[in-house]
Amino acid sequence: MSDAEQKIETYLKQVQTQLRGLGDEQSREIVAELRSHIVERAGSGGSVTTASVEAALVSLGSAEQLAREYVTDTILARAEVSRSPFRLLDTLFGWASMSIAGFFVTVASIMGYFLGVVLLLVAVLKPFHPAEAGLWALHDSTGDLELSVRMGFGTPQSNGHELLGWWIVPLGLVIGCGLVVLTTRFALWCVRKYRQSRLLPRRG
Repeated sequence: MSDAEQKIETYLKQVQTQLRGLGDEQSREIVAELRSHIVERAGSGGSVTTASVEAALVSLGSAEQLAREYVTDTILARAEVSRSPFRLLDTLFGWASMSIAGFFVTVASIMGYFLGVVLLLVAVLKPFHPAEAGLWALHDSTGDLELSVRMGFGTPQSNGHELLGWWIVPLGLVIGCGLVVLTTRFALWCVRKYRQSRLLPRRG
């Protein structure tokens, strides 16, 4: 084995070691595609030499970083074919652990889903707790006004008044469902944009 081939195999072995969480077949497929890509890039100016291989490897970045990008890409590819908020959130948590962008998208998605689910629950529970469930304007001990979404559990509020009354039912259902749908679309849009911005060798 020549020095150039040895450098390629050493790099690929490091990548494969870092492809944790992916199946053996997928890992072998990625390594095979990378090997072909490296050889093609190293030989673009003629013969494959040690210097051209080193240049090709430098352009790819460290083996650890490249492997992390492949793992992230695989995780996000699964998210793109799912419309389930639960499965999507599970995927986003994995992305958040690997990327700053993933962290912010995950936080925004959690907030969107949380608010949507709260509004849906208030709308559903309003008929069972008509005097307590709803959107309330409350006065604290200092006299300041604050808004509170209540589901009807606990004691009735004596320091405020309900704002929407029975309108919370249709508004909660429509806005809650809308937030869940929009949050899902937002998360999937971010996933697609992120994947498109980080094209990996197997797609080039």
